[in-house]
Amino acid sequence: MPLQLSRPIAFFDLETTGVNLSSDRIVEIAIIKILPDQSRQVKRKLINPGMPIPKHSTDIHGITDEMVKDAPTFKQAANELKMFLESCDIGGYNSNRFDVPILMEEFLRAGIDVDLSTRKMVDVQHIFYSMEPRTLTAAYKFYCAKELVNAHSAEADVDATIEVLLSQIDRYPDLGNTVDTILAKIGEEKIVDYARRFSFDDKGVEVFNFGKHKGRAVTDVLKAEPQYYDWMMRGDFPLHTKQKLTEIFNRTLLKN
Repeated sequence: MPLQLSRPIAFFDLETTGVNLSSDRIVEIAIIKILPDQSRQVKRKLINPGMPIPKHSTDIHGITDEMVKDAPTFKQAANELKMFLESCDIGGYNSNRFDVPILMEEFLRAGIDVDLSTRKMVDVQHIFYSMEPRTLTAAYKFYCAKELVNAHSAEADVDATIEVLLSQIDRYPDLGNTVDTILAKIGEEKIVDYARRFSFDDKGVEVFNFGKHKGRAVTDVLKAEPQYYDWMMRGDFPLHTKQKLTEIFNRTLLKN
């Protein structure tokens, strides 16, 4: 069953120097954009991360320093990528917890403003974990009855992700075949920052999601301990987390 779309959805996958949201960098990005008429547009880029690629990462995705030495940096490619993603909903595999946060960190680092607050985000892993907890390779075999060749090639991974989603739509009729019906079934996570250092409580208030203040309203902590803001801004937190903290801090000051 095809995915019924009211606007384009861009499925993407990243290969990176590692898994640290703050310090690691993208070395490859592949995006497959599906349009409402079911046609597809593909963009794949190697990215020079501006740092050595650790051997353990190369062992996973096969991308070496030599392969990216003449590739553009993310800052050089950022505007092109932003335009390709413009007005698209977002899809991927484990994308909400890894690919989206890493990508947004790169955009922020490059000084490019990308707002995803109005985009729908379909994480195919979320569907799979709700139904049949496994990895992408296992999901591809389970849903598509195929072996995933070239796993950890960004384009192969994102193409497999789309195939898995289309097979999930066929297997689970109650998912429907629109972005809205899928998210209504599996739940649409409301996030404050992509790294999940903050979350919303059941009243829609931003609360800390880590450390000694976990569960406390961010505004309450900042009023009682304004130095906590300085500690986080100096700490090894993702740029998007710091951006959201600053927004809450400024809002707190305006209320005083």
